[in-house]
Amino acid sequence: MAHAMSSAITNLSAAEKSTRMAAASEIYVQGRGLAERAVCRWWEDAELSELLLSPKPIVTVGVAVGRETFAKIRAANGQPGLAIVPQEQDAEEFELHFADGVELDVLTGREPGGQGAIARFLAKFGEGVQQVEFRCLNVDRAMAIVHERFGVTPIYPEARPGANDSKVNFVLVPVPGAAGKNARVLIELYELP
Repeated sequence: MAHAMSSAITNLSAAEKSTRMAAASEIYVQGRGLAERAVCRWWEDAELSELLLSPKPIVTVGVAVGRETFAKIRAANGQPGLAIVPQEQDAEEFELHFADGVELDVLTGREPGGQGAIARFLAKFGEGVQQVEFRCLNVDRAMAIVHERFGVTPIYPEARPGANDSKVNFVLVPVPGAAGKNARVLIELYELP
């Protein structure tokens, strides 16, 4: 499984568009699959489901990569614009959009050996799916529901600034039946400005 993810990440910088698309789809399916297993009960809550734009949620898989890989992927995909990321997050990111709703955020630490969440993830796990992002109508209300009704505590007491003036918060959610690195998945809820 780790080898397949590593190959898919490498193929995001392939010269052939079809290879990049297949790689993105593989990463997306794996990341979204873990998230769906973790949050499947959330869709049963009418208010939360509505806040998360069900029945067609907008889901982006965040993949953390080293700085060199980040540069290669960005170059191979036409130099997409960098997101404006708050300085304290110590990260850089850009989005990749593919057919069939496949959405990726490619993330790296701002400085080699940095102390931000992405740098810590890379040091601990290496390159791979770091988070799965769900667009949300009201992050604070959704996180209150997740905490009150599902017993999962948000990382931050209230939403904080995210990339491109969004509001974000995170929860680390257990994945039923998963073991090791995939035992929990980091879910980001984000609200557009």
